[in-house]
Amino acid sequence: MTNHIKNIAILGSTGSIGTQTLEVVRGNTNLFRAFLLTAHSNADLLINQAIEFKPEYAIICDESKYLRVKEALAHLPVKVLAGHQAIIDHITHPDIDVVLTAMVGFAGLEPTIAAIKAGKDIALANKETLVVAGELITGLAKQHGIKILPVDSEHSAIFQCLAGEHNNKIEKVILTASGGPFRGRSLDFLAGVTREDALKHPNWVMGAKITIDSASLMNKGLEVIEAKWLFDVTADQVEVIVHPQSIVHSLVQFNDGSIKAQMGLPDMKLPIQYALTYPNRIQTNFKRFDFTSYPNLTFEKPDLDTFRNLGLAFAALKQGGNMPCIINAANEVAVAGFLNRTISFLGMSSVIEECMQQMNYLEQPTLTDYLNTDKETRIFAQNLIQQMPLKAIQL
Repeated sequence: MTNHIKNIAILGSTGSIGTQTLEVVRGNTNLFRAFLLTAHSNADLLINQAIEFKPEYAIICDESKYLRVKEALAHLPVKVLAGHQAIIDHITHPDIDVVLTAMVGFAGLEPTIAAIKAGKDIALANKETLVVAGELITGLAKQHGIKILPVDSEHSAIFQCLAGEHNNKIEKVILTASGGPFRGRSLDFLAGVTREDALKHPNWVMGAKITIDSASLMNKGLEVIEAKWLFDVTADQVEVIVHPQSIVHSLVQFNDGSIKAQMGLPDMKLPIQYALTYPNRIQTNFKRFDFTSYPNLTFEKPDLDTFRNLGLAFAALKQGGNMPCIINAANEVAVAGFLNRTISFLGMSSVIEECMQQMNYLEQPTLTDYLNTDKETRIFAQNLIQQMPLKAIQL
């Protein structure tokens, strides 16, 4: 590796991926500098991060908290800005080498587009960007000659399995899923689960939105759509298997029938670090996997009848156009409703399916179409939740 210190922009530095990225930066200050940090509304953590890492920029999206952040950092040479547009404007800074996109949901789309157009490599943790506008994003990446480096553990695993295989035909990619906290449970059981139940993931520590998506298998559905664009495969070339131990992070099967898998203990810092150091690997003190501690690795088919979201995501991928954008917007509203206790766990799937059936379908959407689809679907989904009968609400 060269001695050049990479300037990293971390979009969503106060979330689960963002804080773990800063752990990687903290352990490798000879390789990385946190150049730009952003937070949605967690002003206190952003302040603490800026005091420690002294980035060039600290941006708080919630403009009502701007003065608080600015005053707290007034003694430091940190430029404090506010608002979503500030991220879009400054993500193009010429000194930024890599943009790690860890913002939650649709909000990551426009900053990612701006970064790509400015020639920045993207370490992608915001899967919704490719879910919503995969064709647009991958086209821009090719046009501007930048790399999209996956940070999700499953997509990083596939990316690592494909190293050195660029001339060999992929037969299928196999995404593993832990199954979440409700693996093996019935619809009757899921009808009564609470917010607290769904936030107890057995293997991974993640933000609330992604944890709920994991419990409903929508997270895996979004990853299926993301895989199509990252690895240029069709829906029929993507398979999902449930692997409760979360040791095999994903697999690739080639046209000769051989399968490569990437394995390790569940720790997001490893795929984060690999995205930042690619194509090199660097020494770590991460805990090592021991086969004798895991004598039984098991695999099973996902239950699409009980966990409908995964099937809905496959359907959206096959239809294409703006349908993945519709499913993403509906899901974000549904998850927020569940977290706010205004909709049941199973009600989330009902809202998503109704949006897929009722929203205007566009076969070849533009960026403006994506923005309008997202906005219109959110309004429709909110209205659906407000009209749902009390029996669909789990308080």
